[in-house]
Amino acid sequence: MKTEVYGHFHPDERQFVDKAWEWVTHAGEYHETKLTEFLDPRQGFILQSLVNRHPDVIVRWEGGHPEAERKRALIAPDYRDLDHEDMELRVLAITSGEQKFLALEHGDYMGSILGLGVKRGKIGDIHVLEDGCHVVVAADIADYLAMNLTGVHRIQVSTKVLPLSALRNSEVKLEMMDLTVASLRLDGIAAEVTRLSRSKILAPIKAGRVRVNWKVEEDPSCGLKDGDMVSIQGFGRFKVLEVGSLTKKGRYRVQVGKFV
Repeated sequence: MKTEVYGHFHPDERQFVDKAWEWVTHAGEYHETKLTEFLDPRQGFILQSLVNRHPDVIVRWEGGHPEAERKRALIAPDYRDLDHEDMELRVLAITSGEQKFLALEHGDYMGSILGLGVKRGKIGDIHVLEDGCHVVVAADIADYLAMNLTGVHRIQVSTKVLPLSALRNSEVKLEMMDLTVASLRLDGIAAEVTRLSRSKILAPIKAGRVRVNWKVEEDPSCGLKDGDMVSIQGFGRFKVLEVGSLTKKGRYRVQVGKFV
């Protein structure tokens, strides 16, 4: 089974595949339930595909709202009713009286929370709002964060733990970019978005620091298409919104949304 499973995934994902398959088999064979930490969409895809291979296992997903990117999974034997199970999620509401607070961004909040020694898997989506920030967190670290998160990017903040039902989710903000590129290769489009040279963008790609649809992609010639999500460690992420018609010189018109 292991060989068959591994054939579909990147070698870097083997450790997670092992762990996820263990959760699934323990649910199916030993009637155990497992509440995971927050998983990214790629990990979610892997886990769901493994659950689909086991006839006696079900999984429930929860990330705070229907479009949540990072979600917790509850894996259980198929006879369990998971609809009313506690997914152990809370909302950390962050506010401040300082005017500069409203200029804080997603990365500022993430950096300050992780700076408290919290694992990434304990943090779900971060919603930057007009008047503050709502962060979906695991219930077991909510009080710790509320007590210890006193500042974000050198700005003093106040925190409060709320139930998941109080979550206010933010609209995704994209900086629109209209590009013309010679091909739909990953390196070409990524170079345009990051404003790096074609040779410089090769370094993070070949170092495994680029993900396409949350999967590590080390091939610079990988072709991108509508809907693809690309993240580059240290440079943020972008989404290919539309591949349009060719120009008279045979270049591709591509509309990209860069997450801000």
